[in-house]
Amino acid sequence: MTTPHLRQDLASMPAYKAGATPKAKPGLETFKVSANENPYAPIPAIVDAITKAAQSVQRYPDPASIRLRTKLANKYKVNIENIQVGTGSVAVLTQLIQASSTVGNEVVFAWRSFEAYPIITKVAGAKPVMVPLTKTFEHDLDAMAKAITDKTSCVLLCSPNNPTGPAIKKEAFLKFIKQVPETVLVVLDEAYTEFVRDEDAVEGMRDAWKKPNVAILRTFSKAYGMAGLRVGFCIAQPHVIETLNKVALTFGVTNIAEEAGLAALDNEAELLQRIDMLVQERSRIVSELTKQGWNLAKADGNFIWLDLKEKAIDFATKCEELGLSVRVFANDGVRVTIAEKTANDRLLEICLKFQD
Repeated sequence: MTTPHLRQDLASMPAYKAGATPKAKPGLETFKVSANENPYAPIPAIVDAITKAAQSVQRYPDPASIRLRTKLANKYKVNIENIQVGTGSVAVLTQLIQASSTVGNEVVFAWRSFEAYPIITKVAGAKPVMVPLTKTFEHDLDAMAKAITDKTSCVLLCSPNNPTGPAIKKEAFLKFIKQVPETVLVVLDEAYTEFVRDEDAVEGMRDAWKKPNVAILRTFSKAYGMAGLRVGFCIAQPHVIETLNKVALTFGVTNIAEEAGLAALDNEAELLQRIDMLVQERSRIVSELTKQGWNLAKADGNFIWLDLKEKAIDFATKCEELGLSVRVFANDGVRVTIAEKTANDRLLEICLKFQD
């Protein structure tokens, strides 16, 4: 059979796999704690904005998302030329890689980190350079600095790190950024930054964004509970944003997504209360698991990391049997989202029995 020309270098590349949905269990409430989603339903203001915007879906959205970019610029006290929005932060990350990296380039990032990093890098034709995490599951910034060569086009930093949890320390970041050539783009992926309570952690808008080679990635998916609408954004210097616009997906952010984003920003105080509730639950879970004897990585996001190594699949199977779908990384560990209290309590029960 004759087939169309397809890139052979993609044949061995695994596709990104999203967190699994739990299988139905008769008589048992199931919970999806595999995708780091916000467990709370959208606030009424966001639902109202979506409903109203749905009345005009026959029209194309604003391709520049001017209103959302303007509100974000006002929130972060930057110019609109410093903001680019896209269909989730992963889409904006794809643009950043496309804009900076191609065949012959290298992209440096920690591993294990966000699973999309190596995929996006390879699709752009660049080579992933994976630097192992420290024994405490943190970025080894000294080793990452040493991994930079004249082929390096981009460095990806995930803070807090997904899936292991720790945020990068401000002091370590500032030391690292001084060692990075200004010709190398540094992307600080802060998808979970709203959950950070560590005062020593790096803050992109305080510590990094004014640098000419730094781009800050943020999203509405996690803290704002809008994962299904796909809205993310980048804050960087105008020369970076201008290049991003050239590789942006035309009409990517829908009018529904933009209106929901505007409503979220207008009602941020209500959303922040929910974040505080999740952080409190995170603290409770970490405390209880520590009492059980688990040695946990520092949890700065809306999830925890269980360093189960070869027992990871067995643990995930036990969770599935009891109505929890977790994110398993074979022979490495399991990531579990902070979710509804009922789901969290069930996790604690499973963890206690698994320790026996």
